[in-house]
Amino acid sequence: MKRSAALKDLEGRLGHRFDRPELLTRALTHGSMSGPTREDNQRLEFLGDRVLGLVMAEALLERDPDAAEGQLAPRYNALVRKETCAEVARDCAIGDAMKLGRSERLSGGRRKMALLGDAMEAVIAAVYVDAGFEVAKDMILRLWGDRVDRVEEDARDAKTALQEWAQARGLPPPSYTETGREGPDHQPVFTIEVRIRTGESDSAQAPSKRQAEQAAASALLGRLEGGA
Repeated sequence: MKRSAALKDLEGRLGHRFDRPELLTRALTHGSMSGPTREDNQRLEFLGDRVLGLVMAEALLERDPDAAEGQLAPRYNALVRKETCAEVARDCAIGDAMKLGRSERLSGGRRKMALLGDAMEAVIAAVYVDAGFEVAKDMILRLWGDRVDRVEEDARDAKTALQEWAQARGLPPPSYTETGREGPDHQPVFTIEVRIRTGESDSAQAPSKRQAEQAAASALLGRLEGGA
């Protein structure tokens, strides 16, 4: 398959030259441009989300071997959430190469967070299929850069972010309930459930109530935004 100048430029920014450039083309094709002879990027997006998740889970475990699950969860969600994928996509100028239908182009689709995030995940899958996990992993860690190192700061106040999400939709603040406590007094593990008015909820465990609340808020926010 002959490469366009746009694809060559994007390959340079990604740091990967495709053996099968049609994979990159598919990863950049939004559903508004799909057809009988042109596949869109939805299946690749599904796969790329899982590849990204594994890479980030490994990276977080390696960087902090002593962290509890309740500490790792909000960091993980901050790294794989759609907003972060869209930020990385903007850094790589993926929007410039996306293939969009006329309505999406006219409505600013190249700048939309959801479309950019989906395309970034699809590109990850395209690299994975083209060259394998290690190449995809190297690209992800390179493109995410210092986000992995500063993720604790970025993920620290998930409760505020969830409250802002709810308020933006005319909902009251989320409620937090302690649903369990295990372990000795000097080393307790708290289980906290967070719930919003529309019924969606999630829960998390951590050594303190505050950490568990943050982890639960981050987990629920990740699901809400992932389904947005």
